[in-house]
Amino acid sequence: MITAPLLEIAVLILGMVILMFEAFATKIDKRLLAFAGILGLAAVFVASFFVAPSPSADQATGFWSFYTADSLSIFFKQFALLTTILVLIMMIDYAPVVENSVAGGKLRSALGEFFAVPIFTCAGLMYMASAIDFIFIFVSLELVTISFYVLVSFTRRNPVTLEAGVKYLVLSALSTAFLVYGITWLFGVTGQTNLQRITESLANTGIDRSAALFGMVLVLVALGFKIAAVPFQIWVPDVYQGAPTPVTAYLSVGSKAAGFVVLLRVLRPFLMLPETHRLLVLIAILTLIYGNLAALPQGNLKRLLAYSSIAHAGYLLIGVACFDGRAVIFYLAAYLLMTLLSFAVLVIVSQQTGDRISDFDGLGKRSPFLAFAMLIAMVSLAGVPFTAGFLGKFFIFYAAIAQRQIALLVVGVITVGCGFYYYLKVVRAMYWQSTAKMDKIPISALSRFAMSALILAIIGLGVYPQPILDALKR
Repeated sequence: MITAPLLEIAVLILGMVILMFEAFATKIDKRLLAFAGILGLAAVFVASFFVAPSPSADQATGFWSFYTADSLSIFFKQFALLTTILVLIMMIDYAPVVENSVAGGKLRSALGEFFAVPIFTCAGLMYMASAIDFIFIFVSLELVTISFYVLVSFTRRNPVTLEAGVKYLVLSALSTAFLVYGITWLFGVTGQTNLQRITESLANTGIDRSAALFGMVLVLVALGFKIAAVPFQIWVPDVYQGAPTPVTAYLSVGSKAAGFVVLLRVLRPFLMLPETHRLLVLIAILTLIYGNLAALPQGNLKRLLAYSSIAHAGYLLIGVACFDGRAVIFYLAAYLLMTLLSFAVLVIVSQQTGDRISDFDGLGKRSPFLAFAMLIAMVSLAGVPFTAGFLGKFFIFYAAIAQRQIALLVVGVITVGCGFYYYLKVVRAMYWQSTAKMDKIPISALSRFAMSALILAIIGLGVYPQPILDALKR
């Protein structure tokens, strides 16, 4: 059996080794570093299935009072590793854009950094999955956020990318300030930063619960920024559109998943407070309505997926508000598959034509495989039966029915109808719109394999969801 912290240590060492090769091995093809990162992360992914469990929360001392290796954390570590592997595959396809955007293509060494930084981001995401103390949550969150600062503004010759980087930097720094201030309030009230000990302190009737609730709201504001929940979503459309496309995919999936796993842990001490539940219901409803309505008129596919990301945060918040962690986790797994598949297609098509929906006109004739992959991604995001997206929504709505959350259920079902409209706009463009562009779009063998695996996983989980549900019982 392997000790859980060794996984993060292995990922950090892998990132540092790749950075060293990037700095000193100047004559090699930098794409080899991406393949090395993919193989290294795949080895860590396999090792994650042999992790020894950590001590129980009531017996944890020393380092284990900050860190846990329960089934939830192990699942999200594997989630982060798989996401990063798929993003690195996208980055290989995106490499020509980076070469042309960094120093006019003269410095190919920039590619090595482009492939190395996501590995450090992955380590931060893995630490966030295991963090059970506010101090450790803050440190791991900053590792992720600083890495994204670099990635979002990486193609710095593009003014839109620089604008996205500045907006992400300023608003992310503001959210960090809310997080630190919230932690300060909670520590002042309870004298603890460990989530288990905060739960025990809140059970004490002598605690000032109004002050504790205020601290929790401040923390929720910070996490609301990470998961793109209304009213903290203002950065999402511009940053998603301006960032390099693989980075947008990473932000959409990795950052959101880490934010939700932290949210599930942080809310646990406050479930006894009724105000917490009412606040979550309100945020979920506003997020669903805003994300879906704002996506309806979009003509740019990256902006459409940005508003779609906000809408999916609303569906996930239904699960959180209903205290159904398994529904949230399954939905996140489905969201990983269908979102990364859509961005994988977008990375390739956008380099040939562009990233507007009209640029996908006639894709069914130009590249039947890419069109079919995008079709599966779109119908799964919409929630068509026999896809992972359908079962994800089914579990979320079932949780709302079980908790008698009629308002959440009604709003959720209505907004699913909006999703059908804007997702199927892309399908209409690919198969029913004519175009004068008939050039074939080349696809690498690795990308074709990754997309095929995602397609099979989306359909497989849509028919047989048990592998994900069983993973949470270990």
